[in-house]
Amino acid sequence: MSVTPTANPSFSHLLRVFLRIGLLSFGGPAGQIALMHRELVEDRQWVSEEDYLHALNFCHLLPGPEAQQLATWIGWRLHGWRGGLAAGLLFVIPGALVILALSMLYAVAASLDWFEALFLGVKAAVLAIVVQALMRIAGRALNTPFKQGLAIAAFVALFLLDLPFPLIVLGAGAIGMVVAALCPEWLALKQGGPAPPSGPRPWRSTVQAVTIWGVIWAAPLVLVAATLGTGHVLWDIGVFFSQLAVVTFGGAYAVLAYMAQEAVQGFGWLQPGEMADGLGLAETTPGPLIMVTQFVGYLAAYRAPEPLTPFVAGLLGAGLTTWVTFAPCFLWIFALAPWIDRLGNAVRLKGGLAAVTAAVVGVIANLTAWFLLHVLFANVGETRLGPLRLYTPDWLSFDWRAAVLAALACGLVFGAKWSVVRVLGVAAIGGLMLGLAT
Repeated sequence: MSVTPTANPSFSHLLRVFLRIGLLSFGGPAGQIALMHRELVEDRQWVSEEDYLHALNFCHLLPGPEAQQLATWIGWRLHGWRGGLAAGLLFVIPGALVILALSMLYAVAASLDWFEALFLGVKAAVLAIVVQALMRIAGRALNTPFKQGLAIAAFVALFLLDLPFPLIVLGAGAIGMVVAALCPEWLALKQGGPAPPSGPRPWRSTVQAVTIWGVIWAAPLVLVAATLGTGHVLWDIGVFFSQLAVVTFGGAYAVLAYMAQEAVQGFGWLQPGEMADGLGLAETTPGPLIMVTQFVGYLAAYRAPEPLTPFVAGLLGAGLTTWVTFAPCFLWIFALAPWIDRLGNAVRLKGGLAAVTAAVVGVIANLTAWFLLHVLFANVGETRLGPLRLYTPDWLSFDWRAAVLAALACGLVFGAKWSVVRVLGVAAIGGLMLGLAT
């Protein structure tokens, strides 16, 4: 049963509550959304159940981390733009500081034997966690044969045909909008619903938000171009993660393989196994999993710092990555929140989202296969067979230690139902013991 929200809290009270949420927001989007529901709907009754679920559905329509955007919307609902800014930032800042500290440690210690052994276990645990995410999302999203076909097509397009990730997301969205208009049952869309509100449309506030946050989003890129030039790694970081922010549907798991491919093969920022290390770090910190982008940005700038020092370049790379990852989230919320009641009834938009969600299952399956190869084999090559891209692992580089740890992690995740943090801890200790003993 929904509750009637109480009077708006004071701004200082809102700050304290969202700082608490930011510090406790472990467990990925599902855990974060459940935490905010308990804190803000059940315990404090700041938002009604109906409005909370309506806003959550709205945030699922947007690119970017839906839990952080939901927090921003609630802050906006309670205290306007300053409430939205405070809630959104407090949801991100604690995790951002932790992942920054871990990235700094990783940059200087990754070559040490004990550290490498530790992350052997982390990689194996991440493989099990990604498989779990794939099964969970597939079970929820693929409830019609058409959606199942979209997921298979997305996997083939990425894993075998090597098509660009943004093309898959945009193509799935376009297909979903067409199917929603012609055969909505293929996507299991519900018809009807309350009529959209009447009255003037909030164009003015939307244009203002787009203008202001567009400038905020672009400001650091303009500064980098003016001071270091467009040939510097910071420019590449800013442009790449700005593009990623626009197509980040389905969360961090969906874009990780694409990000890894570009960071490893396109830009040469990371080694193949390091993306799994970054996700392992992000899994252990509060806040959105998409904070793994900060890990990539730090290492990219740290390893090509000229004319800056590695430490300063790394800090700037991490800060720039976080900026261009989350500034768009505030843009989407402040520009579109006044339209929430109208957009919530847009059948074609829902169809596009449903199709993208189905395609994301195929995207995560691609990520799972990519991780599996790079965790279990030290050397993985590629061969072309006409339009097909085939991965060719070097069987002599098979790492039995990683296989044992991955099997252990799968047993703990699926059999014992352990939490992510506990699985990561046990696998890391196991990696340290196996790595140092062989």
